[in-house]
Amino acid sequence: MSYMYPIIKADYLQRTRSYSFLITLAVTVFMAYSFIPDQNANYTTLSASGYKGVYNSAWVGYVSGIMTTVMLSYFGFLLINSGIKKDIETEVGLIIATTPISNFKYLLSKQLSNYLVLLTIAGITFCVSIVVFFIRGTGYPFILGNFIFPYLFFAVPALYVVSALAVTGEVFLGKRSILQFIVYFSICGIGMGFINSKAGAETAGAFDPFGLSLLTKSVTQHINTHFNENITKVSFGFIFNGQKSYKPFVWEGLNWSALFIGSRLLWIAFGFALVYFSSIFFHRFDFKQAVSTKKKKEVINTVAAKPLNRPIGLSRASLPAISFNYGIYPFIKTEFLLLIRQGKKWLWLLNAGLWVALCFAPLQFAYSYLLPILLFLQVTRWSELATKEKSNRVHYFAYAAYKPLQRMLPAQVLAGVILAIGLCLPVIIRCALAGNGYAVFNIVNGAAFIVLSAVALGILTGGKKMFEVFFFLLTYAVMNKVPVTDYLGSLPHQNIQLLMLVILGINVALALVSLMTRRYQARHL
Repeated sequence: MSYMYPIIKADYLQRTRSYSFLITLAVTVFMAYSFIPDQNANYTTLSASGYKGVYNSAWVGYVSGIMTTVMLSYFGFLLINSGIKKDIETEVGLIIATTPISNFKYLLSKQLSNYLVLLTIAGITFCVSIVVFFIRGTGYPFILGNFIFPYLFFAVPALYVVSALAVTGEVFLGKRSILQFIVYFSICGIGMGFINSKAGAETAGAFDPFGLSLLTKSVTQHINTHFNENITKVSFGFIFNGQKSYKPFVWEGLNWSALFIGSRLLWIAFGFALVYFSSIFFHRFDFKQAVSTKKKKEVINTVAAKPLNRPIGLSRASLPAISFNYGIYPFIKTEFLLLIRQGKKWLWLLNAGLWVALCFAPLQFAYSYLLPILLFLQVTRWSELATKEKSNRVHYFAYAAYKPLQRMLPAQVLAGVILAIGLCLPVIIRCALAGNGYAVFNIVNGAAFIVLSAVALGILTGGKKMFEVFFFLLTYAVMNKVPVTDYLGSLPHQNIQLLMLVILGINVALALVSLMTRRYQARHL
């Protein structure tokens, strides 16, 4: 512990003292407040075929606990999957590698620091859920256990597994962030699919990492028993359905079984085993040294092979003539090439497959599902669009260049928009051929919105993590057909012109914020 505690403390403080974490907390408070909607709200978070529980302690506590567990299990991974990467980039890992700490203890320290970050966010939602009960409660008594037990048995084990998976992903997939996202979200999708399976129901949720199946089973059984219904599934998430009326029912919570509580301990043991297994294959920060040593030997051999019969130095006559170009086109070309060449080449095969699918899939399916997925796959490209100067420590040179605000920043935005429009081109052409001019404008407008969001959040927070979390939540909401998040205009709207103006206004605001913040940064290096 003498070696583990400083790593846990330093990593936790580094994360919680960042601007991105403060913004995350603000978003978390807002979402936690939204988990229990107002009685007259046009959405709900958990309903069963027209039935909705009254706002007693059990309903507010359990719904808030399960929503926190699922939401943090999804977007929390994006917050914590860069602990080892930061040690590599800052070269702190080289110092840690010289200490007596073992691979397992180091990875366990990273996992525990990740876990503490997620528990901090969960603790905030726990407090907010209690406040929401007193604000929106309907006269039922306050029972503290109905708030403690859902977080204890749902959130605590699930977030431990999430923090372990984040460490495992970094060990085996390294810098392949987008591949980590794909694998992790596929695992989460499989876990969510298992919730509604018969096997998950028979084991009373023991093999459900979220615990959602136990809750949905209890709610459906209560409704079927008291109202003579035959409900088999429960709708979960932010469900927008207008001012729909629901039949209220009183639900008093769960009866915790020894099997379920034991399964929570098994999930924690599974996360612990994942970290131990990852420690066997951990590189311990020695891969860069091997590569640099190899290159150094090659350079030495090359230099030694050359005859030393000429004077050392540079001849000015042998250098090419200096040519000046103060236009913006070279910057756009450079930024676009950086976007194209970033990441692994195999990912472009997946992008190409989805791009071709946009040409032949049914237009509404391609517009509503395939296009948001294709855009989200570029999250790591756009997230570094305005942060790579600081990440590579060349912002002192970049900000001191000739007119950086008039040339470099617009070039980054234009390069990102060109790439986004190129990816959206099949749907744009198909909508244009169908005579849907509004859809064409909305797609271009939405593409600019994503790029400007990446630039603005990157400049404001100084990192890429906040945009990655935001883009994931936005894509998740779009895939679930939440109208207020429809940045591409793929859902039916009563006033499509208003949507166009709103997105356009947000784009202008994001551009102004980015310009003003970058101007301040350039003048206060």
